[in-house]
Amino acid sequence: MGDARALKDKLFEAFNAHDLDRVLQCHSRDGVLVTPSGVAEGHDQIASFYEEAFKGFPDLRMTAWHAVFCADPAVTEWMLTGTHNGPFMLPGGGVLDGTGRPVAVRGTSTCSVGNDKIITHRIYYDQLELYSQLGGELAFDDRSSSAGEARPSPGD
Repeated sequence: MGDARALKDKLFEAFNAHDLDRVLQCHSRDGVLVTPSGVAEGHDQIASFYEEAFKGFPDLRMTAWHAVFCADPAVTEWMLTGTHNGPFMLPGGGVLDGTGRPVAVRGTSTCSVGNDKIITHRIYYDQLELYSQLGGELAFDDRSSSAGEARPSPGD
């Protein structure tokens, strides 16, 4: 495998098959996965991230919309779709049990490659878009510094 694009395509195929072994074969043993929900370093943490995603969304799929063809990094715009039927970790450590709700979230990811393995995989998506599709709501307190200006609740 000579370039980041081919490796990224292989990762998408493994992801859509929910084949964790093939997903990990794409990553360097000390690879790093950066997402809006946190950072995973090394195979064990990367495996944990994907296992949780597959458990929470058993039909999870990623469809590439646009792939930038360059040597490195591989950049892909995609749509993530699935049905929330299992546990899903929330910010702050909470868990949302399956809701049965479908999700469709747009995102972008980049992969940097070395020695035919992903060294760094950065995933970007709008968490609010995902959480609102799962039934979440933003909570603001009733204090404001001026009329019409909302502030996050304490502890947010």
